[in-house]
Order: sequence, then C-alpha cells, then structure tokens
Amino acid sequence: MGRTTRWAAAFTAAGLLAAIAPAVGAHAATAAQRIDLRVLVVDDGGPATAAIMNEMDISGTPYTVVKLSDVNRPTINAAFLSGTSSNGQAEAKYQAVVLPNNAPFAAGSAEMAAITGYEQTFGIRQVDAYTYAQPGVGLNYAANPGYIGSLDGMTGTVTAAGLAGSFDYLKGSVPFEDNDPNVIESYGYLATPLAVQAAGASFTPLVTAPIPGGSAQGVLAGEYDHGGVSELVMTFAYNQYQQQYRLLARGIVDWMTQGVHLGYDRNYFEQHIDDVFLGDDRWSSTAKCTPGDAASACQGTPPASTIRMTSADVTYAQQWEAAHQFTLDFLFNGGGSDQITSTGADDPLTDSLLSAKSSFRWVNHTYDHPFLGCVQNTATVPWSCTKDANGNTLWVDQQTIQTAISQNQQWARNHGLSIDSTELVTGEHSGLATLPQQPQDNPNLAPALAATGVRWTGSDHSRETDQRAVGQALTVPRFPMNVYYNAGHTADEVDEYNWLYTSTAQGGSGLCTANPATSTCLPAPLDESTGYGSYIAPLEARIDLGHILGNSPLPHYAHQSNLAEDRILYPVLDQLLGGYANLFAANTPIVNLRESAIGLELQQRAAWKAALGAGTAGGYRVGSTVTVQAPNGVAAEVTAPNGTVQQQLLGSSAFGSAYAGELSGWAKPGLLQSSVTLKLNAAGTPAAPAAGSSAAPSPSSSPSSSPTGTSPTGTPPAGLPPTTTPLVPGGVRTVVPMTVAGVAKLVGGLL
Repeated sequence: MGRTTRWAAAFTAAGLLAAIAPAVGAHAATAAQRIDLRVLVVDDGGPATAAIMNEMDISGTPYTVVKLSDVNRPTINAAFLSGTSSNGQAEAKYQAVVLPNNAPFAAGSAEMAAITGYEQTFGIRQVDAYTYAQPGVGLNYAANPGYIGSLDGMTGTVTAAGLAGSFDYLKGSVPFEDNDPNVIESYGYLATPLAVQAAGASFTPLVTAPIPGGSAQGVLAGEYDHGGVSELVMTFAYNQYQQQYRLLARGIVDWMTQGVHLGYDRNYFEQHIDDVFLGDDRWSSTAKCTPGDAASACQGTPPASTIRMTSADVTYAQQWEAAHQFTLDFLFNGGGSDQITSTGADDPLTDSLLSAKSSFRWVNHTYDHPFLGCVQNTATVPWSCTKDANGNTLWVDQQTIQTAISQNQQWARNHGLSIDSTELVTGEHSGLATLPQQPQDNPNLAPALAATGVRWTGSDHSRETDQRAVGQALTVPRFPMNVYYNAGHTADEVDEYNWLYTSTAQGGSGLCTANPATSTCLPAPLDESTGYGSYIAPLEARIDLGHILGNSPLPHYAHQSNLAEDRILYPVLDQLLGGYANLFAANTPIVNLRESAIGLELQQRAAWKAALGAGTAGGYRVGSTVTVQAPNGVAAEVTAPNGTVQQQLLGSSAFGSAYAGELSGWAKPGLLQSSVTLKLNAAGTPAAPAAGSSAAPSPSSSPSSSPTGTSPTGTPPAGLPPTTTPLVPGGVRTVVPMTVAGVAKLVGGLL
C-alpha cells in the first residue's frame, strides 16, 4: 500500500474524510451558479480585441474566440453561452464577454439579445473594446463639450474610482504615445457622462483626459451599469504594443473577470552585467570595427584596446543599487582576475568586487570566456566553422566545455561568491546554434551541462525568442540592449550607433538600408556629444519598459564595460526605473528574479499553456469557492482578491503573494486533493445577479438602443449613426516606430 493510500485509510477509519471533505455533488442541492473561468471574445479582426487577447495570452488566461468574419462560426445563443453542469447547477460557460464595440451585431440581433440576457442572468461583465461616445453607452456625444480626433501626446488620468478599483496598481497618469508627429497613432472620442441616466443606470468614469478647449474631463474608459448589465466602455483606439494600452491591460482583465481569473501578470526587470573581471574589446571610431573581435571587419589595422571596471566603478554600482533598491546580476569570469593575480600582482578590481560581493547576484559566465561552439576559423571575416578533410564540422570537445564551467564554479567557491551552480551563461551564448555560421548546437554542449549540474543556460533573444531544451537543461532567452559591449565612452557608443543606423550616404555602414525589416535608418547621424542622452538612452529605456509591461521575465544584458569609464548604462536604467516609478503604485514593484527563477517561471508557463491548449486545465467558481484543475505535476496560474486562501484537507493555507492590489501565483493541489480549491472572502466574492433578473433584455438595456429618460448634449457627428464602427487610424493598425522627434519627447520623463 502506498503512502497516499495509507493516509486515506487512516483518515477514513477515523471518520475524518466524511467530516471535512464535501462529497462529490454536494453543491448540487444548492441554487448557486457555476461560472467557468474562461472569457468569450467576439472578434472583428481589429486591433482592440487583438490587444485584449494578447493580454490574456501572455498572462495565461483562457478564452474562446468567435470571429465575426467566419461564415462557419457558431451562433451565439443561450445554449452556446450556458447550460447545466454535471452537478445540476446552472452553468455559465464564460466569466466575461469581450465585444469589439457596444453593438457589433445588426439592430435587433438575437445574438446580442442572448448575450445581454446571459450577462443579466449570471452577473457577467462585458468589455466594449472600442466604441465612440454616445447615449447608448451612457455618454453624451463628443460635442459641446467634446472632442473627436488624435490623442497623440495627451495624458490620461485614472480617476479616484479607477484607483480604488481595478486600476489600483497605477499612480494615476496614462501617457499616450506620440512616436511620430506625422502619423496619427491613437484616436478617440472624449465626452462627458449623460447628466440624466436611464432609470437605475449609472456611469462611472475610470480613466479621463481633458477635453481640448475647455475645463471638462472626457471619458477614455468607464463603467456603464444599466438593466442588469455592466459594460467597460473604451472610447479610444489602441493596439497591443502601445504604452497607454499596456498600462491599462491588467486592469481591463481584472475588471471583466471581477478579480478572479486563471493566469497572472507581473512587471519584471532583470539586468545582467556580462564579463565581470574581464576586459572588453574597444570600438575603433577610425577603423569602424572592434579590434580583437573575430566577427569585426576593420578598415585598416588599428591597435587593440580594452575596457575594464575599476574599484571606483564598483563603489558606484553599490551606491546606485542602494539608491534604486535594485540588484544587478554580475556574470563573472574568474579567469579575468587570475590572469592578473597569477603573476603576483595585486588586482584592485578583484579586491573591490570581493569586498562588495554580497551587494550583487553572481552567475557563472565560464572561467575565461572561451567560444564553446564549433572550432572557429578566424582567418575569414566574419569567422566560420572549421571543417575536417571530409567536410565535417569540428567541435569544441566536451571536456573543454566542462572545464570552462566547473573551473569558474570552483573559483566562486574559493573566493566565497554565492552562486547557483545550476545557472550558466556561456560567452557569446556559444555552444548554442549561431546563425549563419553554426546552425546547430555543439553536440558536446548538452552532456557537458549535465555533467556540471547546469539546468539553466542563457540564450540570445534576438536569435531564439522561446525557451527550449538543451539536453536536460533549458535555455533562458535574454534581451540584448543597444548599449554596446565595446563602448565605455558615450562618444564611442554614438559613433558605433551611427555606423550601424545610418546609410552609406550619411557616412554609415548601410546595414540599416540592407535590412529595412529589422532596423530603421536615422535621417542623419546623431551628435557625438549629445546623441546618447537625447536619443539612444531614452529609446533603449522605452524599449525595455515595453518588455516590463509585457509580463516578460526575461533578463536584459549589457557588459561590465558599460559600468566603466562614462558608465553609459546608468542613464538607461535611471530613465527606465524613474519612468516606471512615475507610472506605478507602490503595490506593484518591479519583480527582480535570478536566472534559475526565470527559467522555472518559463517552464511552468509552457506547461500551463500546453494544458490549456489541450483542454486538460481549467477552473470554475461557485459562490465563494474557486476550483482549478490541471494535469498532475502542472502548477496552475491563478489571480484572486486579497483575503483568498487555499483550502486543504485539514484547514487552509495562504495562497499566492500580494501584487498589484491582489493575490496571484502558482498553485498545486494539497495532500490527497486532485484539484486546487480556493476560498474567497466576502469582500472578494463577485456579487450574484439581483433576484428576478430576466434572461431576456429589456428595451432600455439593449446596447443598440439609447437609454430612455436621458438628455444627451450635442448631436451625432455627421455620418456616424449608432451602428457605425468607430474610426481606427493606420497608426493603430500598424505599429509606429519611434522617430528622432518622438524620442526627443521622452527625455522630459514621459516614458
């Protein structure tokens, strides 16, 4: 008899199982409704519904899509939306409904009536992803006062009601992008709520912006409650990449799911500093290359030069960390220290780093940074893989790889560095496939990782965006930064940047012209003295903030050279962290994980996503009880209100951790349980629909009709009857890259 069986037998003998575990079907005798934790999205193919689906994709929230353009799509009726569970309960198959606008069907549509009745019966919330201001959504027309047009460069404000509700993770400001002054990137309808709403109806502004030309605040997002229906009305166009949407995305999902849903969203940022203890080769502004780099084609034969941190740089790094309450990950190569101290010389950098070792996280970057892929032939530029007489690739052998890893592990032990031996980033991510020269992994890499106990190895996100297996280990993709490893001075960084991002006619390499799909040429070279602060640093900070807002735990990497000399990495980090602090409340700090924790997070996400895709994971709520199911060994992603606990066979335990004003985390069943059971407290339990709610909508609650008893101001704009889809400009349908003029606006702090 196994351990589980013995425990079960013991509890049964004592009569405890019957006393504390509800029997299957115990809820069937109650009138409580079952609400499945899945979202219905009615998709018109526009960017707004795509953006909301993207947020659910990256946070692990399951949803079902009905494409309006699909002639074979299912009909949305009562049977599609609801049914009866195996326990005999009335079952809502979707916990929220996302519509492209408030009236995506023809007037008098039976499908819209079915949705409205469903929402009334089960207390389900609806998001109008993008609609225009009109009485049908509780707003006046956008006139007298009102505004219709571009919102580029404006700043929205989260209202007191929004900050007390689903947007409580924000400080209050919602800046709208203006990446290119020649392109309309957002568009909206700013209007005020109706002065007199229909009987029993109300409108609560959640995000507003000043209406140009006056003092009134126009609604960007608000809650419209009417006839037993709650709608989140969004009156501006957006796509999944725009900062204004990304700031609100978490709150949109929380609002529509009433704070209880599968999946979760956090804001991560990790900064890796590669090559610590080593020196990095320096860019030559005269030869337009990096002498000593095998991939670099020089114009002439310039002398080689290296960049290496000093003791003063270590002190500065400590002080910067303390001021920003942020920990840097130092990826170290012990051989860089031994190269100096083995001769009997003192190395002040080593002394300083070891004295300050507790200030940083340490990650193995191999002992002396060897290339661990194929045997490089550096006689060619760029390098190529050496072949034998039969044309077979020659590979760096397994013992060499193992020595590079284990020797650095031993160096850390000898010098008292606290490391996680399961973590590794090889020099240049070598050993992994490197296109175009090396299209496959070194076959000796995986066994070397296994032999040295490495479970997580860094990879380059610009080459591989997803985690993958390397034998028994898994990769952790890292975002490269446009702060170059071969630059310690801002002048060198700008010179190399100009070389890469200007055309040959402007004195550059022309690479940007040759690869227009992956890069954009600058209209003119940046000024060597001001270009870094006015363009490169704010643009890099903006890019990195986008990663943070995208629920990505992947680390970013720069090099020790960027903490030396002019310390060019800090302006990027200062703008990034400062901009973040201006946008987010204290309850939503940046999550700063080490490599192994990031790798585990990616692994668990992949397993959860696969289970959702296979239909083997899901959940539902009955009253204040939430049940989540997943395959054995797969942890579930869950978000729930504060006060939620996980029920165990005996008593309860804490669930998740506090973040963004709620609880979230990974959950697994407790002892002798086959599913996760969460208990919401009274404050966190979504309200049941009012007694007597009808499954059929009343005329006043139909989204395609204007509420009765209202006095809208203004008149419908010409050509915009209530069934018209609001305008979506090209700058929303296609992401607009930052221009020089657009980046200039970021320097003022509006990241």
